[in-house]
This record gives sequence, structure tokens and C-alpha cells, in this order.
Amino acid sequence: MTVTEIRELNARKVLVTIDGHLVLPLYKNELRQYGLREEAEVDPARWSELWDVTLVKRSRMRAMNLLQKKNYTKAELERKLRENHYPQELIDQALAYVMKFHYVDDYRYAEDYIRYHSADRSRQRMRRDLLAKGISGEVFDSVWERFQADNEDWNEEAQIEQLLQKKNYDPEHADAKEKARMIALLYRKGYSAEAISACLDSSRRK
Repeated sequence: MTVTEIRELNARKVLVTIDGHLVLPLYKNELRQYGLREEAEVDPARWSELWDVTLVKRSRMRAMNLLQKKNYTKAELERKLRENHYPQELIDQALAYVMKFHYVDDYRYAEDYIRYHSADRSRQRMRRDLLAKGISGEVFDSVWERFQADNEDWNEEAQIEQLLQKKNYDPEHADAKEKARMIALLYRKGYSAEAISACLDSSRRK
């Protein structure tokens, strides 16, 4: 293995490229500690210590520190570690470590999210939000099925009714322009066409 490039990242850190493709984030003092310099061969014993001790431990600690500040989905945490310039192999090891102890659990994350937002967000909006955070559709559908079983009285129409009241919208007296604007708003929020129609049909509200 050969050091092909050392590029300064900030006042304390550098990015070290090994064999032209493996990029490692290191502190500047570690260049001396592990004898790393451009165009120089990497000592196998020092490489083993650098990878197995320093970098594996550091990537795990970085993941743990991030999780102390907020909850992340697996995909979000992977993205944060990649932003910190860790190579994929180290990211995979760090994710496996935190998931082993359930510090990252996409099912639990989805359950908490749905429980917290179910009072004012549509199913489609929550699904869309969680997919954007990296939660798979399979995980969402599984969690949603359990949520519905435990909350049989949950429905979108009640949420829409509250929103109509908040917007001072009267479907019996609204003109076509007002109705179109409200329908567009409700669609953007992810409410189903059936629920919207039921709430905006004045004949069904009498």
C-alpha cells in the first residue's frame, strides 16, 4: 500500500489517499505517528493499528456522538458518516455496531414518528417524510399496520375538519376558487381524495 495523496481538510485534519482510491480522515499528528507521507509505502504493522484500532474505534465513537444529540435513521446516520469522509467499510462497521445495541432502529424510529405526528399529519405525508429519511416502504407499512390496529378510531377526516375550522373554511358557502385552493392545500398535505371529498361535500355535512 502506498500513500498517493495527502490533502489538508482543515487546521487539524487531513485526507490521506491510499493506492489512489481509499481516502481516510486523519489528524495531522497521526501522519507522524503512523509514518505516513506522500509516495511512501505504508508499514503493514502500522496500517493494522491505524485501521483496526484508531479508525474503527473513531468511526464508532462518531456514530455514538451523533446519536447522543438526536435520533437518526440508518440512512441518515450513514449519510452523516460519509460527510465526515469515512470510507464505506468503516461506515458499515460503525452502523453494524450501533444497530447491534439498537441505538439505531428504523422500526422504532418509524413508530415514534407516527405516534408523534399522527394527530396532525396524513398517512401519506408521514410515509413520504419517513421515506425521505431513509425508512423503507416495507418498514413503514409494517409499523403503520400495527398503529392502525392499536388506533382504530384514527381517521383523516377528523384532521381535515380541524384544518377547515382553523382556516375558517365553510364548504357550504365557498366559491369554486376557494374550494379549489383548499383542495390543492389538502392534496399537498397528503390527504386522500376520498377523505377530501367527504369533508368538502356540503351535502354530507348537513
